[in-house]
Amino acid sequence: MTTLFIQLAQSVTGAVIFIVALLLVAAIIGYITAWYYAKSVYTPIIKGLEAEKADLQKQVADLQKQVADLKDNVGKLNNKIDELNANVRKMEEAALNKEKEIAELKKKIKE
Repeated sequence: MTTLFIQLAQSVTGAVIFIVALLLVAAIIGYITAWYYAKSVYTPIIKGLEAEKADLQKQVADLQKQVADLKDNVGKLNNKIDELNANVRKMEEAALNKEKEIAELKKKIKE
């Protein structure tokens, strides 16, 4: 077995295999180093963005609650408008009836 390693070390094929192995190790070390560097740089940024996202979601929830409250108020005001329009119609009818009564009374006075 030792002779196999000696032959590989002395041959071109052995040198190629050794170089490829060293390149793979270097690539793995480079990938891990880059990953740790990116993690250290972007982790605080991501945490800040997540905090900002939570604040924005809270604001959105508050705004949705305000929209719901305003819709309720609009519904109530629309109902009140309908009631007031009904009262106006009743009062107009009453005014017309009173005008008719006045006209009849004026006719009776003239006679």
